Amino acid sequence: MHSEIVRHDAENKEATSDDIRGLIQRHQGNHSGLLTILQEIQGQFGYLPEAALRMVAEKTGRSLIDVYGVATFYKAFSLKLRGKHLVSVCMGTACHVRGGPVILKEFEQQLEIKAGKTTRDREFTIETVNCLGACALGPTVVVDGHYFPNVSKAKVKEIINRTRQGFDTVKITTDDRIFPVEVCCSRCNHSLMDSSHLIDGFPSIRVTVSFGQLHGWIRLSCLYGSYNTELEHDVPQDVVAHFFCPHCHSELIGARACPECGIAMVPMIIRGGGVVQICPRQGCKGHLLDVG
Repeated sequence: MHSEIVRHDAENKEATSDDIRGLIQRHQGNHSGLLTILQEIQGQFGYLPEAALRMVAEKTGRSLIDVYGVATFYKAFSLKLRGKHLVSVCMGTACHVRGGPVILKEFEQQLEIKAGKTTRDREFTIETVNCLGACALGPTVVVDGHYFPNVSKAKVKEIINRTRQGFDTVKITTDDRIFPVEVCCSRCNHSLMDSSHLIDGFPSIRVTVSFGQLHGWIRLSCLYGSYNTELEHDVPQDVVAHFFCPHCHSELIGARACPECGIAMVPMIIRGGGVVQICPRQGCKGHLLDVG
């Protein structure tokens, strides 16, 4: 186990010690405290450093094996420092027979790294996954939550360039990266869909949001990649709001940092498998799609 826990440089270990004691104390006594602590650590550092795991074990009275077990059980956690952009290449059976290995090799050559590694400038990390849930559209690649179906060898360079340029510009009616999702609370598993209120022609996602002294609802488009929202109260630009489930009232706290601004993201479970995450900072368009 020890060899699998990634070591980090002394400077970041020191920062981990300074920053983590407080959040461990805040969550002690909470039945879901360990999970929440690890989520906040990853949200801050982008992964779970060895020094952080050891400190969590020490301060919570748990064994390092228990802490490590939780950190490796949930796909959203990572023991390795990831790049700003995560490239997931499907190697499931359907994608494999359609040329998945060729696509993977092309990404490795273009970025000059092997799968599981991160570029020296920490811009890109390549990983392989067993299935992305789009078998009929293989070979399939997901970059920062954006699906790319029917990927050819020639299209790899275009995907890398589009990633470097950013994914801000989308056209809901024509962009094949835009598709509807049905989500539920990551805590109580209750549906967050509101069929009585449509956005972009589909049922909206309704959650509770608070900032400052204000508390109200926010409705999001269920089209992944659409930024259309409606709010009960206007949230000022750059303000980081807190999102809550309207059913169990738990705060939706993410384990991943926003690739755009670094704020911990808001997770919602996708019916059928996967997690969609959005940035809670008003005006930021950061979003991710984690698929198993």
